[in-house]
Amino acid sequence: MTGSVIIGTGSCLPKRILTNHELEKMVDTSDEWITTRTGIRERRIAVRGEETSKLAAVAANNALAMAGVAPEEIGLIILATISPDMVMPSCACLVQKEIGATNAFAFDLNAACSGFVYALEVADRYIMKDPDMKALVIGAETLSARTNWQDRNTCVLFGDGAGACVVAGGDDGQGVLASQMYSDGKFWHLLSLAGAPSLNTDLAKAETSGAGIQMAGPDVFKLAVRSLEDAVTSLLKREGRSIEEIDLVIPHQANIRILKSMGERLRVPFEKIYTTIHKYGNTSAASVPVALDEANREGRLNRGDLLLLCVFGGGFTWGSALVRW
Repeated sequence: MTGSVIIGTGSCLPKRILTNHELEKMVDTSDEWITTRTGIRERRIAVRGEETSKLAAVAANNALAMAGVAPEEIGLIILATISPDMVMPSCACLVQKEIGATNAFAFDLNAACSGFVYALEVADRYIMKDPDMKALVIGAETLSARTNWQDRNTCVLFGDGAGACVVAGGDDGQGVLASQMYSDGKFWHLLSLAGAPSLNTDLAKAETSGAGIQMAGPDVFKLAVRSLEDAVTSLLKREGRSIEEIDLVIPHQANIRILKSMGERLRVPFEKIYTTIHKYGNTSAASVPVALDEANREGRLNRGDLLLLCVFGGGFTWGSALVRW
């Protein structure tokens, strides 16, 4: 059976850096408090001209250049985001126009922080049906536009950025080997982001408190650690593999304490867990592809390595995937 192989990676981060010391002047917080509880020291914040679609297009072009693939060869663009430029058209369509992928069909996917791995799973299914297809899978966010900068519990966490992969058909035994996705809507109220106010008064939601991210941090923390552990162990068991076979774990970059707790539960040495949280914060759907691209360009990924991608986000959504590099 033909599998889908990642043949190129790319990323794009805004140039503006917002440090913890700068946040100390904006809200009642401290560098020590943020660092010890989240592992974040700074994050990137988009400025004019760095909208989600623009960051995504640069990341996509970087991935195409690495893969040696022309935009016209792309047949599918899936863009995972919860912070698109607008509701309609999709951010993916704006990227298609920006990069000149005239032969692709394009759509957005919303699975919050799990979005990139969800999108990779969808692209894998398309390529299994059409092995000649090449796809762009992108995770891109400008969460600075969806953050309440007066809420010290959330504004310290999030950052902006984009990551992308070119995915194509390959030999069995390489690429995406297996994945498992989950969701549970009953926890939606613990992590949510309201949309624009309804123009139909009968559908207006009086209980929403603006368009900023709302999060019950302690509850999300406990569910994230448990769900990540379950997603990984169940996938490994299903595939008859052990955690010792994993060469590198690339998780969603939500909180350093979540990553350390997950590693301890799975008995993974922390040096096998690739982290970017200290310099980019939580970039939601962009966190895994940005980390993947950086690990790739740093030479951390060698042909034949077995990678574990694992994610958790609002919805709730979560999952894991095994990728043979």
